[in-house]
Amino acid sequence: MRPMKFGIGQPARRVEDVKFVTGAGRYTSDVVPEGTAHAVVVRSPHAHARFRIEDVETVRAMPGVLMVLTHADVAALGDIPCLAPAKNSDGRKMAVPPCPVLPKDTVRHVGEAVAFVVAESEAQARDAAEALSIEWDSLPVTVGIEAALAADAPLVWPQFGTNVAFDTEIGDKARTDAAFAKADRVVSLKLVNNRLVANYLETRACLAEYDAASRRWTVTLGSQGSHDIRDILATRILKVDPARVRVVTPDVGGGFGTKIFMYREYPLCAVAAERLGRPVRWVAERGEHFLGDTQGRDNLTVAEMALDKRGRFLGLRVDLKANLGAYASQFGPYVPALGAGMSPGCYDIPAVHVRVRGIYTNTVPVDAYRGAGRPEAAFVIERFVDHIARTIGKAPDALRALNFIKPSRMPHTTQTGRVYDTGEFEAHMRRAQELGDWAGFKDRLKASRRAGRLRGIGLATYIEACAGGAAEKAMVRLEKDGSVTVLIGTQSTGQGHLTAYAQLVAHHLDLPLDKVKVHQGDTDMIATGGGTGGSRSIPVGGASVAAASRTLGDNLKQLAADALEAGPADLEIAAGAVRIAGTDRALSFAEIAALPAATPELLSVEDEWTPPEATYPNGSHICEIELDPDTGAVSIERYTVVDDFGVTLNPLLLAGQVHGGAVQGIGQALHEHTVYDGDGQLVTASLMDYGLPRAGDIPSFTFETRNVPSTTNVLGMKGAGEAGAIGATPAVMNAVVDALHRAYGTAHIDMPATPARIFAAINAARAAKAA
Repeated sequence: MRPMKFGIGQPARRVEDVKFVTGAGRYTSDVVPEGTAHAVVVRSPHAHARFRIEDVETVRAMPGVLMVLTHADVAALGDIPCLAPAKNSDGRKMAVPPCPVLPKDTVRHVGEAVAFVVAESEAQARDAAEALSIEWDSLPVTVGIEAALAADAPLVWPQFGTNVAFDTEIGDKARTDAAFAKADRVVSLKLVNNRLVANYLETRACLAEYDAASRRWTVTLGSQGSHDIRDILATRILKVDPARVRVVTPDVGGGFGTKIFMYREYPLCAVAAERLGRPVRWVAERGEHFLGDTQGRDNLTVAEMALDKRGRFLGLRVDLKANLGAYASQFGPYVPALGAGMSPGCYDIPAVHVRVRGIYTNTVPVDAYRGAGRPEAAFVIERFVDHIARTIGKAPDALRALNFIKPSRMPHTTQTGRVYDTGEFEAHMRRAQELGDWAGFKDRLKASRRAGRLRGIGLATYIEACAGGAAEKAMVRLEKDGSVTVLIGTQSTGQGHLTAYAQLVAHHLDLPLDKVKVHQGDTDMIATGGGTGGSRSIPVGGASVAAASRTLGDNLKQLAADALEAGPADLEIAAGAVRIAGTDRALSFAEIAALPAATPELLSVEDEWTPPEATYPNGSHICEIELDPDTGAVSIERYTVVDDFGVTLNPLLLAGQVHGGAVQGIGQALHEHTVYDGDGQLVTASLMDYGLPRAGDIPSFTFETRNVPSTTNVLGMKGAGEAGAIGATPAVMNAVVDALHRAYGTAHIDMPATPARIFAAINAARAAKAA
């Protein structure tokens, strides 16, 4: 195939950005039909309490109030489902509690919805919500993993008799025990993976409309997949045929996993719209995002490694406890189990055993957040490997090189059942060291010391699993004007899908990107869709778009061959036309679309590609920091990333994904921390209290790829949406610990390494030394 100007590998600028930077984006909160009513959610101020709502009729009679929904009004609706319960090792079913659209008489976390008020204006709805009288009877509260496992811990769900939702195992316990029995040395480390709030730019919103004549709902909301939302809303909650529900997702301002899920506000808006006969709109405030949307991470892990005299890994034990919050969210139990499968990382470990427990607490439910279990697993193994290296007196890169899976061992099946198809782990680590001037660190360390500052350098390698699962169907259609339309059921939340899919079309049809229109997020327009999550959109959806585009190109050649009186083998596609190679005889796509033989079946091609296995992106991050011992403040001086993504579709989009993910990892390592007090109150419930990375906290990144094409993806792509967030946290924390260890002998510090926490560690080390 001749190279296409806008095809795979080209650094095309995003076609969607003009709309966004000029303010022409259309988000859910921009959709306000005439006659729209406005809704407000009444939320619990208690982490665990029985409640009784009084004087509802008085509030319903307030000016402008149209409706007040409580549990009794929506009791016939189905529960919010958990779609991925974990399996207990003993075969018992996981303890999954009911999650009604509105609870009847008991709340289990601060921010849980208890009523839904609809009025003519948002101000009137807020006045009515504040006027609603609720009697609260506080109940004992459980906050934190260790507290929830205590013998006398209050039970979030007394009917289960325990706060343990599930207890499962991965790997071979007997084999691992044998490896530890013959070990020359065992090293262990306890690690905290702090809870995070997603904090996407656009808060959630929902607009529901009901047409009595057709008995259909149209629900407009920001999501990561309209079809899954429709199916859950229709079949599980409203208990109607999915054909009666249309879900539309317009532009979306960030998702990070958290917008995949079904939330209570969606069926509440739908019910209110049906009963009132008018559109009902709800838009979350930022504070509601903190209290009402699923949160991420929150693991407590103990890792143990058995080693021989050389430092070779013989066996790995991991005891992982995951905080699920008060309910089993949609994929919440699956997240730690998924991550546990990646516990071996890039290392050839002959024996692995991982125990995973999900724990209920009186906090906001936890579910998938960028990386969904893989960042947690990578943090454990990479922070742990650095700790092992320091403990046994070996350089961190040398220990890694000794234990990496070698390229000659690929494909490699890990002891947790993952099959890595490709990977050159030492090669990209060495390249990252070269780019990051690892050898020159000693000179920079001396300069920092002369300036009265500490300096540290941290290395992390990672591998993750993504882009697997079910097929994704795509339709590619030639229009009468010669442009091309793509219909696909994934969902962009800011990644640049319109550009990426257009490039895959252009790769086969040689069209300018502005001649390709991509449609997502409408269940009436697009028949099926798996949504966006797990870096699947381009490796899976893109494979389908590419296949459909290739077939459409073949169809256009066949149609043109008859008109040009030439054989299809003598034709080529160039600049939106089909021409006889080496001549100026050609037909434009518009002319081909007008041919009598150009039937809709030939001009519109559907295809779908099913991944046979996950892909395994991998890479190395090196972070170099300087630290002020008088304040504990950290400054990232250098940051280097070398990744293996198989094949690069668009270098600009790719760099943006890696930079953005790395910033989120830096945020978790140094700034972000979701804190509950002993009463279950969310202390960090606003951007005044919750630390996010700012522009001044972010370094200039040095980034390049060292790609080895995937053998399990038809395009050779491995997926890149989560990788930055996976490699960043251990790299940053290894750098912080390196600086503290060089100066004070500090062996470990938990995330987030805030100035206060670092300053406390320095003072503790100084006091210990003085003693």
